[in-house]
Amino acid sequence: MEKYDYDLESIQEARTLARKGKKAQQELAHYNAEQIDTIIRKMVAAAEENAVILAEMAVEETGFGKIEDKIFKNHHASTELYTFIKDMKTVGVIKDDPDKKLIEIAEPMGLLMGIIPSTNPTSTVIYKAIISIKSRNGIVISPHPSALKATMKAAQLMNDAAVAAGAPDNIVTCISKPSMQATNELMRSAEVALIIATGGAAMVKAAYSVGKPALGVGPGNVPSYIEKTADVQKAVADIIASKTFDNGTICASEQAVIVERGMESQIVAEFQQQGGYFMTADETAKVAEKLFVKGHAMNARLVGRSPQVIAEAAGIKIPEGTKVLLGRQTGVGEGHPLSYEKLTTVLGFYTVEDWEEACELSIELLNNGGVGHSFAIHTQDKELLMKFAEKPVFRILVNTGSTQGGVGASTAISPAFTLGCGTWGGSATSDNVTPEHLINIKRIACGIKEIKNPYASDCQSTVDSAKSVNKAEVEQLIKELVSFFKESGEP
Repeated sequence: MEKYDYDLESIQEARTLARKGKKAQQELAHYNAEQIDTIIRKMVAAAEENAVILAEMAVEETGFGKIEDKIFKNHHASTELYTFIKDMKTVGVIKDDPDKKLIEIAEPMGLLMGIIPSTNPTSTVIYKAIISIKSRNGIVISPHPSALKATMKAAQLMNDAAVAAGAPDNIVTCISKPSMQATNELMRSAEVALIIATGGAAMVKAAYSVGKPALGVGPGNVPSYIEKTADVQKAVADIIASKTFDNGTICASEQAVIVERGMESQIVAEFQQQGGYFMTADETAKVAEKLFVKGHAMNARLVGRSPQVIAEAAGIKIPEGTKVLLGRQTGVGEGHPLSYEKLTTVLGFYTVEDWEEACELSIELLNNGGVGHSFAIHTQDKELLMKFAEKPVFRILVNTGSTQGGVGASTAISPAFTLGCGTWGGSATSDNVTPEHLINIKRIACGIKEIKNPYASDCQSTVDSAKSVNKAEVEQLIKELVSFFKESGEP
């Protein structure tokens, strides 16, 4: 039998999975809340049971991050997520207001498409599968080619667990032959109702360009400001813990540290004490040269890597025990490479005179590839904090690492791995995406007040007045107007 070309096989697979997924979702749409909860609890248990093996697979396949942190991410995407969403009403009547005679009913969206990044290939699958099923949707996964095995394993585990708990087969599926053609086919598939895109800016833009609903997230370029009232030791510890978590692969991780000149020596000393290495200007240039390709795109070989791997690639020597590399920067944009997003263990370091300058610099950094995403501040000054609340972001994270804060691990923000950037960042939502974003709401609304047009009597009186105008008076007025125009020479 003649073998088809790879791209044709991948397109056909995408079509087949879309059809199977749609059929499964149409069946799931009739499940009640208790059935859905039973399915989700089984999926959560499967994620926890396999958290270690999934983390090991992800690190082995991609080389990104740390096994122990990916285990935590798998836990956060399952158990912590379930704790947050278990009482959400996403099935049937979700609101009944007898006073307003208004009933709201949740309806599923249909089959969803999940685009998965290589940086979080298992936790994002677990998270998207659970929030999809919670809202009675099916999901078909489009994996990143460099994380195919880990992503497929996570998707298979989620589907098997769901089916074991009573869900229809193929409720969670994954493309096994990834290609741009297959991704495009799925995005444009008639069976797919909504795209949840987590990945690079180009992929998110593509998801929004296909002419159907999408939830995409933009890049993060998170500034972290240590203000003069901050607990410096804790602030530095939070930043290092955040930036080294999974070696900086989460888009909410800090990208630049901003300090006031009067505190610079204290903060530098604290970073050095806790494992931060301040590179010389020459070392910073060498690291930046290796860190980026084709302008400001990150070199995939250095994404989610330790400082030791980065230092070796750049040909520089760093002290034993170094946790993060810091490079001083004096501006933002071209000529200042560390002012861009770096999904690895490297930070830009800025010194400013006061909070006003810190404020202006933060805005510059956010507009350099992170608008709408997140901003971190370490301060005890609540009044000043409210001034920074005006920044063009939707997550202002206070006295915590921005990684843990942004995904809802150390804050009360919704646990999530799809962090919306709002319209400012080109996203359809500014929220951390939850099952509530994946339902349609039907409303039954009874009439509760009689409507009388207050203008009706005035209109009628105007008509009556017009009818009462003397015909002779109108004819006389027309004659006078004609005479006027003739005398004035107007045509």
